[in-house]
Amino acid sequence: MRKDACLILYMVIPCYNEEKVLPITAGMFLDKIKELVSQKKIDDRSRVLFVNDGSKDDTWNIICGLAKEDEHYLGITQSRNRGHQNAVLAGLMEAKDACDITISIDCDGQDDINAMNEMVDAYLDGCEVVYGVRNSRTTDTFFKRFTAEGFYKFLNWMGAEVVYNHADYRLVSSRVLKEFANFHEVNLFLRGMFPLVGFQSTSVYYARAERMEGESHYPLKKMLALALDGITSLSIKPIRMITSFGFMVSIASFIGILWAIISALAGNTVSGWSSIICVICFFSGIQLICLGVIGEYIGKVYMEAKGRPRYIISERTWEDKNERLPKRK
Repeated sequence: MRKDACLILYMVIPCYNEEKVLPITAGMFLDKIKELVSQKKIDDRSRVLFVNDGSKDDTWNIICGLAKEDEHYLGITQSRNRGHQNAVLAGLMEAKDACDITISIDCDGQDDINAMNEMVDAYLDGCEVVYGVRNSRTTDTFFKRFTAEGFYKFLNWMGAEVVYNHADYRLVSSRVLKEFANFHEVNLFLRGMFPLVGFQSTSVYYARAERMEGESHYPLKKMLALALDGITSLSIKPIRMITSFGFMVSIASFIGILWAIISALAGNTVSGWSSIICVICFFSGIQLICLGVIGEYIGKVYMEAKGRPRYIISERTWEDKNERLPKRK
């Protein structure tokens, strides 16, 4: 069991158009820091790090105001909106040298903040990664519950290693983050990438509440896009499925050719166009689907080959706007 009276925690909180909920949840995050400090689990140098993901509302001004009010609040803003996964990554990479552990959590207040106590305890017991996992989906609609649970099962079936019902609420040690920094993928799917790093891990279970204010920024369309990124970034199973299907179609075609030759020799053939049209349409559709899947992978390779930065920090709330957080001493 670890014993570290100077354990520094950084909460990494991505924000996109959160002006309605941020004034409510910011106080909750700070109170949790103070609670853990009072319990002597973490050091008072621990911080709440907001990552503004190119918000179009007043989110960044609110973050700047919070940073002026209390030194425990910090903020960085991206030069433009780059998506939730890139925002989380930006915060983690900004914090990795300044702290011992990070906990990433969404700004909307849905994830149970009290689960952080168990996460820190699990770290002190020797775990380097602690996943926050929902124990139920009773607050979701049937459609949301069905699609979300199907999302995780489908990802696992396709070969992407993910923790069931875990999103991006997790504790990660600085030791893991330093190794994770060697992962240079542009197409990010963090919940599938952290299991690849390894190290001792565990899960903490909690009940998820409804969003406190504002609207969800993860509709079905974005969930499907995230699933596609997860599959194509972490698995080649779709390509192998195409190959297997191609072999089966080839065998069926060979049998069909033999049948056609035998029927012709026996004089049992009947001229017609319907069967020909059906076969052409079927195989044309299959070919287009296969080309689409292959094209998706080629597109991913294309984006990775460019090597563009995954995030660009344009401003920081501390005095030297161009300097990253100082390393932990």
